[in-house]
Formats: sequence, C-alpha cells, structure tokens
Amino acid sequence: MIGRLGRVVADLRGRPQTPRDFRIVAFLGHGSADRVLVRGRVVDHVPPTEAETGEDAWSAVCRTVARFSADALPGAQLTVSVGTARAEAVSDRFGYFEAELDVDLRAVDPVPTSEWVPGRVELAEPYRGIEAGQGTDVQIRVAGAGARFAVISDVDDTILLTGAQRLSTMLQQTFTGSHLTRMPFAGAAELYRAFADHAGAGHANPVFYVSSSPWPLHDFLTAFLDHRDFPHGPLLLRNLRGDLLDGRRISHKVAHISELLRVHADLPFVLVGDSGQRDPEIYAQIVRDHPGRVLAVYIREVRLDPGDGRVEAVADAWNEGVPFVLVGDSVAAAEHAAGIGLIAPDAVESVRRA
Repeated sequence: MIGRLGRVVADLRGRPQTPRDFRIVAFLGHGSADRVLVRGRVVDHVPPTEAETGEDAWSAVCRTVARFSADALPGAQLTVSVGTARAEAVSDRFGYFEAELDVDLRAVDPVPTSEWVPGRVELAEPYRGIEAGQGTDVQIRVAGAGARFAVISDVDDTILLTGAQRLSTMLQQTFTGSHLTRMPFAGAAELYRAFADHAGAGHANPVFYVSSSPWPLHDFLTAFLDHRDFPHGPLLLRNLRGDLLDGRRISHKVAHISELLRVHADLPFVLVGDSGQRDPEIYAQIVRDHPGRVLAVYIREVRLDPGDGRVEAVADAWNEGVPFVLVGDSVAAAEHAAGIGLIAPDAVESVRRA
C-alpha cells in the first residue's frame, strides 16, 4: 500500500518512479503462415501465486483481487518479433498492447514444424529506469496445412460452469475458486478434443476461446483449460474499455470472431456457445456477415427460463443453410457433429462415457 501510494505521489509530481516489479505479460497469440497477432500487457506487478489443492477460499479471493489490481504501465515502447518479422507497439493507458505482423513462416530457418510458433516481446527503449531489452516469450497458434476447420467457443456456461445468469453465483465462483476447483460441463473436453483431432494425419484443428471474461483472467482460464484437458488454444477476452471494428464500437465477440475469420481466411469455422446471453444472436450475425465460412453453430441450453423465446426467435428466422443446433448436453452436440463429419463417429462414445 505504501509503495503504491509513493508511485501515485510520484506520478502527480511528474516524476514516475521506477517500477519495482516490471513485467511484460504476453497472451497466447494466433496467426496464419503470413500474418500473426500478438497481445499482452505491461504492468508493475508480481505474478499471482499458484493455486494449491485444498487451499481455503480466502487464498483464492486474494489471488483474484491481485489479478485485477496490477498497476498498468502506459507508454512503454515495445518490439514484437516472430521469425524475421518485426513490429512496434506501445502500451495504452491501461497497459495493454497489440501488434499485427506480416510474416512468412515458410521462410523461417528452420521452418517451424509445430503448430505453435515462438515469438518475443521486448522493451524497445528504456522505460522509467528499466533498461531496454527486457521482455518475454510468446506462443502463437498457427493452423497446420492439414487443418480442416477451426472451432470458436465461448467459455462461461459453454464449457465452464459459471452461472453467469445469476450475478451472485458468478461472482462467488469467480472470486473463491481456482483452476483446480472450477468444473467443466460433462463431456465438453472430450467433445473439443474430438473436434481438434478430426484433421489431417499429424495435425490438429485449432480451437479458439472467445469469452466475456476480462483480460486479467487470462492466466486463470488458460490454466483451467489445460488442467481439464481441453485443446490448448488462444483466449480472446474482453477489453473493459470496449472494442472497435472499422471505427464502430461493437460487441467484443463480434470483433474477435471477425478478426479470426480474417486472419485464418483459408479455414471454415464451427461456432459453439450457450443460450444464457447473446451467443445465438451474435453467431447469427457472423453467419450472415461471412457467408460460406461457418460449418455449424452449436448452442448449449442453459437458460433459467427456456421458454423466454430468445433462441427460438433466432432459430425460427434461420434460413442460412448452416446447421443451427440447440443441445442439452455434450452428447447431443457430438452426435450431430459426427453425423455431418465434424468428428469421428467413434468419438461420440468417449463423450458419452465422460
């Protein structure tokens, strides 16, 4: 508290103090063979503590609060590099940065053999007494040549039991749980692995997670997905300041999904969401705005009032030639997906067993 007060006083005097715990946090990136996107944040903040089995709720609360209390470091000049490509970025007033790079991964020596390509984010110029060159590595998901399609999935109440329609329940779970205690929907991990595995030999279809959760929860959600054995994939989260597309302020999900379709122009997509909020309407807009790019839409039924008519209004007006499927559980989604060739037929049984 005293250290933070000192930094505030120094800022007011126009003499920002040197950050004590300078960090560049790189989020998982994504891209194609000729274009990649990297995002992250520059903060003065110690890394959160690791969750432990059997810890009390207070430890989880302190960890969550710490994620949201990081001191943003605006105006940091950064260099983002992937292979031989370079791009400059500057952290905004919330500490966030993003860079889009034109790359040619085929020209990298050696040519990447993994579907995860390494990159680097570094401080390009000295910053408040921190020497240039400090940085962090970043991993970027690039679809392999054998990928047949990609999956874009919501997180809260689609794969992660959240109770987002009940604010008190959602807040309690968010603040008092950890990636070790939070639960997925039964069979969801097996379904997503089936989507990912149904690609060319030695390849995997990429899975992207687009959530209404804010960026400070990136490390928690990544740990949850890995712990529960979901396919490892980039998370695209919500900016508390809002999202822009072509100068228009729009839904962060529309912005992120439109970005994914633009960057991965050679891939069709499967969209997975839930009925609790606006996924049906958003996905309907995406299908209309990007004809021919969506193979199927799956909506998990989680409404407190299934008779509210919201999803049915979308379904009744649906004439897009793309399957729009409201499902009660992961098995129903798996059965339909197997029927149209999106997963292997024998994968349905593994989802059912789970």
